[in-house]
Amino acid sequence: MSTTERRREAGGPIATDVDRSDLDLLLLIRHFEQAVLDLFSAGEVNGTTHTCIGQEHVPVALRTLLHPEDFLFSNHRGHGHYLARFGDPAGLLAEILGRAGAVCHGVGGSQHIHRAGFLTTGVQGESVPVAAGVALHLKRHRPGALSVAFIGDGTWGEGAVYEALNMAALWRLPLLLVVEHNGIAQSSPTEAQLAGSIGGRAAAFGLTHRRVDSPDVGRIRELVRGDLERVRSHGVPGVLEFSVPRLGPHSKGDDTRAPEELRSLRRRDWYRHYQRSFPDLFAETEERQRKAVADVVREVRGRPLSTWGTDGWG
Repeated sequence: MSTTERRREAGGPIATDVDRSDLDLLLLIRHFEQAVLDLFSAGEVNGTTHTCIGQEHVPVALRTLLHPEDFLFSNHRGHGHYLARFGDPAGLLAEILGRAGAVCHGVGGSQHIHRAGFLTTGVQGESVPVAAGVALHLKRHRPGALSVAFIGDGTWGEGAVYEALNMAALWRLPLLLVVEHNGIAQSSPTEAQLAGSIGGRAAAFGLTHRRVDSPDVGRIRELVRGDLERVRSHGVPGVLEFSVPRLGPHSKGDDTRAPEELRSLRRRDWYRHYQRSFPDLFAETEERQRKAVADVVREVRGRPLSTWGTDGWG
């Protein structure tokens, strides 16, 4: 079976009841990312860092639809993907700061993290052919498991993406591309660097495609649950395209967008929608998560630097 589904789902206010664990995670990621930017400004982050502020609802929505045996490939803007998968802010922050207890002993930093069934990379498009290879392995040895690659709209300019999709379609691989379409590739607007549409490019390979604009975590799950199950059971690779705002800079302070554009983007922020829809619960949860992140920052900053040696990690 080779089908093409190009459905656009309208955005809007939060329509479903909120799950407390979802709101906890949304606000944990938001305050974690803000803390990382503060630490960078204080000169405590080695190298660079890219936050997912404005995009947190995508990994939070997908977390309950993904299985432990699924393999996830993240990207340079992947802190939210990691936290939704593992709920480990201390290990991630230690990795970013190069402190003891870091996920990869401090050598991966913000962009290159490996943990069981999870891999991030700062190289645009690199993850997609690797994810296709893992999908081939899963098809042969773990039927029903998915290989999921999170990419942005700018990554569709990489030829490796199309080579991987061609193989995935031909070989009917359980590959799912999650596109966090934030309308800008570093500082280039999408319309200046992407011809046609992502849905049209998916259609060229006979892939299923769905575009979702809603910031409502519960609504997203209702919309995409069947799409994930179809990739699992039928071997037709799929593309989920989420229209999201990138509210922070590309990496640290390198944002060239006009103030009016940023104000418009903030009106689409899931944060505002949830704050307005559930004011009391939101305020209580935010205070708790703000304190939790502050405690993590204080504890991790007090750790010694991570060490390693030629005979193995230390």
